[in-house]
Amino acid sequence: MGAQLRIYRQKIRSAQTTKKITKAMELIAASRIQKAQQRVAASGPYSRAVTRAVSAAATYSNAKHILTTEPEKIERAAIVIFSSDRGLAGAFNTNVVREAGELEARLRAEGKDVVHYLIGRKAIAYFNFRKRPIEKAWFGNTENPAPDLAHEIGQTLVDRFIQLASEGGVDEIHIVYNRFVSMLTQVPEVVRLLPLEIVEGAEPAGERIVQPLYEFEPEEAGVLDALLPVYIESRIFNAMLQSAASKHAATQKAMKSASDNADKLIIDYTRLSNNARQAEITQQISEIVGGADALASA
Repeated sequence: MGAQLRIYRQKIRSAQTTKKITKAMELIAASRIQKAQQRVAASGPYSRAVTRAVSAAATYSNAKHILTTEPEKIERAAIVIFSSDRGLAGAFNTNVVREAGELEARLRAEGKDVVHYLIGRKAIAYFNFRKRPIEKAWFGNTENPAPDLAHEIGQTLVDRFIQLASEGGVDEIHIVYNRFVSMLTQVPEVVRLLPLEIVEGAEPAGERIVQPLYEFEPEEAGVLDALLPVYIESRIFNAMLQSAASKHAATQKAMKSASDNADKLIIDYTRLSNNARQAEITQQISEIVGGADALASA
């Protein structure tokens, strides 16, 4: 009984230590997610303005530009996967990798060759463990994305898209990331980044915005050359911010669940420890009573 009681007490201490760690991580994630949400909200006006400008340039121009023209035949497609550098976030990384796998299966069923660009150590580890090829990877500071990294990724993707597929380029680019909906919901989302697909948001009910006429200076192709890389960079950076906010929310939710489970373990082991202690006391009393009876009989 004494050995069993020591085991229960050791498990209680272990669960209490685990709870302290998970509770601290939950509080850290809760403090970081506020800043992440603010960054997502702050990037919205700029992203919408760039989208509006690119939409206008693409809609009101007659120039055929490589970034806005659908290829006759798509032979090679690229998938950009946004994951995290750290774990302890529930199904955050699993969901985005699964969504990317389903997208890859659809593209291969259409007869397209698929290459992968990875962001975050978790996606890199997933591909390395399965010995799957990686075109290029970036990692580090995924929880606090920097514009410089988004610029580098966007420039790489545009360069690959301009390059011929036979020379290592790609004909279309898809991004897969977790979109932040709320503290409890993060949804894996797939967006075809290139060739450009721009869908203007719905206008408010009862309002009709008259689109202005545009004149391009010096020429339409030059305007598109300047605007579209900026648009790609803004979309990449927004996806990184969405992924970072989703990661913090997923970590907070996972750590809260872990803390609740630790509480349940502490309660269960405390009950078992009390039962073992009561059984030990009962046994000691029985031994004392039995010894006293033996002495009285003698």
